[in-house]
Amino acid sequence: MADYSIYDLGDVVLQSGATLRAAKLAYKTYGTLNTRRDNAIVYPTWYSGQHYENEWLIGEGLALDPNRYFIIVPNMLGNGLSSSPSNMPEPWNKARFPKVTPYDNVRLQHRLVTEKFGIETLPLVTGWSMGAGQTYHWAALYPDMVQRILPFQGAARCSRHNFVFLEGVKAALTADAAFEEGWYDAPPTRGLRAMARVYAGWGFSQAFYREKLDIEAMGYASLEDFLVGFWEGIFLPRDANNLLTMLWCWQHGDISKNEFFQGDFEKALGAIKAKAFVVPASTDLYFPPEDNIHEVRHMPNAELRQIDSIWGHFAGGPGTSPADVKTLDDLLKELLAS
Repeated sequence: MADYSIYDLGDVVLQSGATLRAAKLAYKTYGTLNTRRDNAIVYPTWYSGQHYENEWLIGEGLALDPNRYFIIVPNMLGNGLSSSPSNMPEPWNKARFPKVTPYDNVRLQHRLVTEKFGIETLPLVTGWSMGAGQTYHWAALYPDMVQRILPFQGAARCSRHNFVFLEGVKAALTADAAFEEGWYDAPPTRGLRAMARVYAGWGFSQAFYREKLDIEAMGYASLEDFLVGFWEGIFLPRDANNLLTMLWCWQHGDISKNEFFQGDFEKALGAIKAKAFVVPASTDLYFPPEDNIHEVRHMPNAELRQIDSIWGHFAGGPGTSPADVKTLDDLLKELLAS
């Protein structure tokens, strides 16, 4: 049995102008919503991840404690559980699935939170990587609703350098002849493996590899064992069209690209009222701290709380570095107590 629920949203006109037919948002909740409906935390998923892969920060005694908070984990469009190329009926499936943005995701998540649960205020929105991008969108689009945010290892918009990295990922995946321009019947495994190899050079830092933490800390037998077991292991089970949908969404993330801010990035940052801890990792190759430093300068109630770590993008990420996860959990506790 599925361990998540589905919220039916009907036909939704997307930011692109396309219609997402019979849109469905998959989500899981942890804990109980109190009678005042003021203990809810929204914790969006990350690139390729599904709700259960967010659970490393949820648990008794942690900041995201289900005994205290009602934690909502909405699955991103395109991740295989919410409306995605892999689960849409013809003719909108596979390569015909419409383009979706973080704005589209958060707009539908807001409907889930308000329509399904009747929630009017959120003590916290937090997320890792693409989840951080959605966190920024929540705070900019719904400033009177969101009290606190903690985006970690992410950014309010996709940088040009990050865009180029993702072009390399996309090229590796789609170069497989078995991809068939998105109309494959069997997974394009060669492309998925190639994509994983491209990703491997960016997810962890140079120092991580120099110190051989793949072997010394993660227990892999060799570098090749790590590339196969960890990186290919992440992407081979995923659907290629789903990955490309989320990749396009990542590339087009920008909290100012909407009718409210008309492309004025600093204006969008200035609209965020929430108390914010913005948490980069010192060696993150996707989202370098410099991008977050610029953001914090334009956010009226934000602090930069950098994690100094050689674990790169995975510092505080899905359970890979326990010390960094502890640092992140402590920051979440401090912010929630403020």
